[in-house]
Amino acid sequence: MTTPTLLVLGTDPLPRLGRLTGRVRVEYADESTLADRLPSADVLLVWDFTSHAVRAAWPGGGPRPRWVHTASAGVDHLLCPELAASDTVVTNARGIFDGPIAEYVAALVLAFAKDLPRTLEFQRERTWRHRETRRLAGTRACVVGSGPIGRAVAGTLQALGVTTALVGRAPRDGVHGPEDLDRLLARADWVIAAAPLTESTRGMFDARRLGVMQPSAYFVNVGRGQLVVEEALAEAVRQRWIAGAALDVFEVEPLPRDSPLWRLPGLIVSPHMSGDTAGWRDELGAQFVELFELWAAGRPLVNVVDKQRGYVPGH
Repeated sequence: MTTPTLLVLGTDPLPRLGRLTGRVRVEYADESTLADRLPSADVLLVWDFTSHAVRAAWPGGGPRPRWVHTASAGVDHLLCPELAASDTVVTNARGIFDGPIAEYVAALVLAFAKDLPRTLEFQRERTWRHRETRRLAGTRACVVGSGPIGRAVAGTLQALGVTTALVGRAPRDGVHGPEDLDRLLARADWVIAAAPLTESTRGMFDARRLGVMQPSAYFVNVGRGQLVVEEALAEAVRQRWIAGAALDVFEVEPLPRDSPLWRLPGLIVSPHMSGDTAGWRDELGAQFVELFELWAAGRPLVNVVDKQRGYVPGH
């Protein structure tokens, strides 16, 4: 049997492929070499999931890998019309980031409820200022995105006593459809964006949607930066139309140093790190090895993305 060629798009630290050593021919590519090396690859591992190189390189001539795996939950950075129309199977890293992101969201919600940003600010100023804070139990959350990450966020918030509504692409047991979103936003104390980026979700949190929220509500985005119209969000926070926000993802990443978001009072900025806990790269590598074992044995892969919808269906 011919040894398959695995092409890895990425930079250091590179994935640990463990028991695949000697069973595959591993080649590496960056944005400048990917187009030339795609035709010789049987499998493409998109290890650098911040890169958009696949979208640019895929439409070229020659054979294409039969399977593409991205070490991320989102696939918007690699899907292009040519890849979507091809027979190539696309899989993602579903299951790796659910728990860590849910914990991160819970930390942000607790930080807002307990006024931790101002506590740290007063400490830096050596200011003793007693305040009353908010009790989390009994508040309401609207989690937009009913995939594994959204469900994990909802479950974690529920464990803290938060009444949580989950909104997905279509209504079903335990999940509201898009037609309920405005009504749920108007009642929510916490609005969590955890949806995949698709044509129907791009810019969904615009000035109108943010205006539906209560002045006492907080907004958290751990999905994709393009879910939010950033200028509208900044204005909503600046004018106190909402109480505050936390963004872990942005329209442009890294967030430019001159972005006004850095210094906007009431806004917490973090560098796309909500799902990245100690050992996460090793987990991603182990997950890919398990998927490769299935692929090499001719067995059905899991985490298969519906390339038309832009996410793994069935959740």
